[in-house]
Amino acid sequence: MVTADAVVAVEGRRLKLTNLDKVLYPEVGFTKAEVIDYYTRIAPVLLPHLEGRPLTVRRYPNGVDGKSFFEKNAPSHAPEWVRTVRVETPGSSRGAEYADFVVVEELATLVWLANLAALELHVPQWTVGARGGRHSPDLVVFDLDPGEPATVVECCRVACRVREVLVEDGLAPVVKTSGSKGLQVYAAVSVSSPERTSEYAKGVAQRLAGESPDEVVWRMAKAQRTGKVLIDWSQNNPAKTTVAPYSLRARARPSVSTPVSWEEVAACRVVEDLVFLADEVRERVGSVGDLFAVGGSSPLPR
Repeated sequence: MVTADAVVAVEGRRLKLTNLDKVLYPEVGFTKAEVIDYYTRIAPVLLPHLEGRPLTVRRYPNGVDGKSFFEKNAPSHAPEWVRTVRVETPGSSRGAEYADFVVVEELATLVWLANLAALELHVPQWTVGARGGRHSPDLVVFDLDPGEPATVVECCRVACRVREVLVEDGLAPVVKTSGSKGLQVYAAVSVSSPERTSEYAKGVAQRLAGESPDEVVWRMAKAQRTGKVLIDWSQNNPAKTTVAPYSLRARARPSVSTPVSWEEVAACRVVEDLVFLADEVRERVGSVGDLFAVGGSSPLPR
């Protein structure tokens, strides 16, 4: 039986875990203890994708059926060993000039966040250095979002086309589920200016929408998206984030933003082919490793 509270040592860090028996996913009875266990076990492949990236979390203190909130600033009660970095936030909805973001670089920080019911982890496509300096983007992302009645099946067809274009341009794309309805295609890049990834992604989205106007749109207008796949290139805006690989999602069941192989994308015929829950993802990583290892960066074409 799981006790409500526990004091644990995580790689030498002392943490008090609370309300471990609280159910955070009521449909399947998935508790906070199980959330913490998932993040602890998946940490070897998750942590490299969080390292150096200012983190935004979405917290669900009363479970996925309760109210949630996004949190950029590290809580005032954060342990002194949690790394934070101050980043300017121009255009903030709250009018703040900056935020003090958590940067997850060790297992103890990940466990501490899971104990706060930070179910979802969101990161930008850029990193900060050891002294907090902001680097140019090192990833380009294509966020494929289906407009009903389209599903992830249609996203898979579009993802394969995105992959073709990126490979033509000398990039090595990888792909993951969003853990919700869509897919996200990434590639490691090197750029000379922060705006370059947005410019490149927009160009690819416009090209594919022009080639397949019955399947693909690049504009956000909902009226144009019915039955089509939006290639959301705007996620490359340095002010935006995308859900991290291996992050849980706040769905009815504990689904995960899961790296998948291009063979799985090509073979997808029904939505369930690309739905993965926490237990399944642990097993996948044990057998296939990290399918989201992006490798070395490549320059974007001019």
